[in-house]
Amino acid sequence: MLAGRYWIVGRFRLDARDELRSRLSLSAASNSDAELCLLAYAKWGESFTDFLAGDFAFILWDDVAQCLLGVRDQMGVQPLFHSRTADAWIVGDSLDWLAGQVPTSDVLDDYWIADFLVLGVAREFERTVYRDIKRLAPAHVLKLGGGGLSLRPYWRLDIPEPIYLHGAQAYHERFRELLSRAVADRLPAGRVGIAMSGGLDSTTLAATAVQVTGDPSRIVAECEHYERLMHIREDHYASLAARHIGIELRIRAADDIAYDPQWRARELRSPEPMTALINAHDIQRVAREMAEAAPVWLDGEGPDNALLLERDAYLGWLRRQRSWRRLAQALIEYSTAKGIAGWVRTIGRHTGLQREAELEPFDTLPPWLRRDFAERLALPERQKSLGTGGDMSHPWHPASIGSFTSPIWQCHFDVHAFEGTLGGFEWRYPYLDLRVLEFMLSVPPIPWGWNKRLIRGAMRGRLPAEVLARRKTPLDCYPEVATIREVGLPVLPEGHRLARYIDPQFLPDLGASDPDLAMSLNAHALDHWLACQCQ
Repeated sequence: MLAGRYWIVGRFRLDARDELRSRLSLSAASNSDAELCLLAYAKWGESFTDFLAGDFAFILWDDVAQCLLGVRDQMGVQPLFHSRTADAWIVGDSLDWLAGQVPTSDVLDDYWIADFLVLGVAREFERTVYRDIKRLAPAHVLKLGGGGLSLRPYWRLDIPEPIYLHGAQAYHERFRELLSRAVADRLPAGRVGIAMSGGLDSTTLAATAVQVTGDPSRIVAECEHYERLMHIREDHYASLAARHIGIELRIRAADDIAYDPQWRARELRSPEPMTALINAHDIQRVAREMAEAAPVWLDGEGPDNALLLERDAYLGWLRRQRSWRRLAQALIEYSTAKGIAGWVRTIGRHTGLQREAELEPFDTLPPWLRRDFAERLALPERQKSLGTGGDMSHPWHPASIGSFTSPIWQCHFDVHAFEGTLGGFEWRYPYLDLRVLEFMLSVPPIPWGWNKRLIRGAMRGRLPAEVLARRKTPLDCYPEVATIREVGLPVLPEGHRLARYIDPQFLPDLGASDPDLAMSLNAHALDHWLACQCQ
């Protein structure tokens, strides 16, 4: 409460606190993040969201104005939901709680379910599995007052032009500086964990955390690798990095925790259907061990999407801008960055002599989806018009911007939140710090998007040469599907609740492709969730 007028409740973790305190003319550093939000509102009114960044979802009541504001962070890390009953508006951060308050919560949203069955995630931010409960979209404000409910965005991911700095070293220093700030803002008081593969992004986080804390003993890393299902040597590269930066590393074989054959019999459930339940029993055990090691774990997702080499889009934009000098420079930099090995791979792909392993996208409707259900919702047209829900209109970075404006990230946050709840720890995302993210998206895709050249250059000397030289290594297979092929295919139980959505006789068998089998798990997850709702 502030001045007997403002009240606030929610989840708060702010970035750039010192900068915000300076703007608020505060000398002490004792204010909590919730108090800083209240003070910002008291000073700037509803435009206070322009000065906030971090991971948050909160509700603020202004007693004089007699209005309630619900605010969600820019990337949507923390959730917020709302619904209306016959006599009240309900707002909260727990979907399960809201479902218990809404009389019509047994009415499901067919569009959400269709998207989940086909894609594993909704294509629209606002939808939930319940028709009458809506999710507040990221970077939005909900306002309830005398005029009823209104929704408005307060921020959008806007990268108008690339940032051109003088020399590679300037890019490297700027990246390290921003990532250090992001990591520092996310550190707990004690130990911090890093989910560390043998790849570049997570090892960079670990090295940065050591540099920020100055104490390697505060950092613990966990590497999950596959000994039987695939051989991509994550443990080898993670061990090299851990020894180089002097941190504790826990290596865990993940072959037997990718899929739990008894998952239907477990008592675990999730607020919405999610395929994460197929190994949640084992993940709960792992998560509890992680929580004992550290209360906060850092996730390394972000650079794969932000540092895409969107060559054609960028060169086309330079041409349309008639920026001939930069166009010529980009062509030279592209040829140089690619090098002999890169050109050999390109020639191999175009001549059919070399094929790069990649997982097929879920870009078609599965044959087991009921035709009348798909036609009633116009699913082919929906899939064509919405794609994965992101904004692909950016002139020179369409795929990257489209990625970060897609609800697919919501699924990532929801699954991680579920895992954290199982174990009792919190995930944080340094690469999604707006300072870091906007910089990665602003650097010219050529040359910095080539094989994530920005990070490799910035970490030269800070990580082992073998880790820096490692190419992006995609998974050889879907781990859960590989296990299913060993233990057998799940069978829908008698009396399943999916008749209006799918035709089970067309569900794939063990001879189907990995993507088809993986997609069919969405149907099993939905049926299990529906069964739990009836208990």
